[in-house]
Amino acid sequence: MASIRAAGEGKIGAPAERVCGIIADYRQHHPRILPGAFSGLTVEQGGVGAGTIIRFTVKLVGRTQHFHQRVDEPQPGRVLTETDLDTGAVTTFSVTPAGEGASHLRIETAYERGGLRGLVESLFAPSMLRRLYADEIGRIDRYARAQLTAGAPA
Repeated sequence: MASIRAAGEGKIGAPAERVCGIIADYRQHHPRILPGAFSGLTVEQGGVGAGTIIRFTVKLVGRTQHFHQRVDEPQPGRVLTETDLDTGAVTTFSVTPAGEGASHLRIETAYERGGLRGLVESLFAPSMLRRLYADEIGRIDRYARAQLTAGAPA
């Protein structure tokens, strides 16, 4: 069984509480921060924070995967997780204050995969996910800054 981990992190030009609010809102904000590889985000239950159930599709290097996930907030306003209901894979969004009006965001995915598929994914998935997370972090930064400029409520 291969243990697969991938992470990306960066500074966001908005306060941590605003960034957490954007990430946690799967109805209004989260769809606007997803890279082009994501499609079909559907909220099945809830919509903001813990208890939300979502479905979406990711297409990377010609391969399409479907995800069905539950959102939890083990540390509300700081850490949000998406747990895949089929595989147990966990993606964690950790947001910490980083000075006046800024925050630091880390996105990390961890999962186990067996067999040849696990070996192949352990070699290639981390670098693909790091690129995907770099794109998403950039999108979150731009979106959060635009929300601040527009004077949108947190």
